[in-house]
Amino acid sequence: MKNLVCIVDDDESVRKSLKRLAASFGYEVEAFSSAQSFLDSISPETRGCIILDLRMPGMDGFALQRKLKDLRYSIPVIFITAHALPGDREHAMDQGAIGFLHKPFDEESLLELIEECVH
Repeated sequence: MKNLVCIVDDDESVRKSLKRLAASFGYEVEAFSSAQSFLDSISPETRGCIILDLRMPGMDGFALQRKLKDLRYSIPVIFITAHALPGDREHAMDQGAIGFLHKPFDEESLLELIEECVH
């Protein structure tokens, strides 16, 4: 099974640009507009990583991270956000996130985190 880069962000322009970036480096990419649509589409066997927006309507990034842990899914999470509150980064990392990037972020930083997750 190929490693899959899953993008979960409610902002369509962010999803498109991240999908284009990851695909240009040879990754198989799927993008989701909500945490629920992502959960409905993956299985415990999914390998790769999730690029996950922290602030989204409905289920936010932290709630999805908890849900994945409860379901015993082992896919690594890279958080991205434009609206971090004090303590958000620490909370995400304490709960097992691989990275936490503030929008706008350096593409190279994201690609390094993806590489860390899939290799």
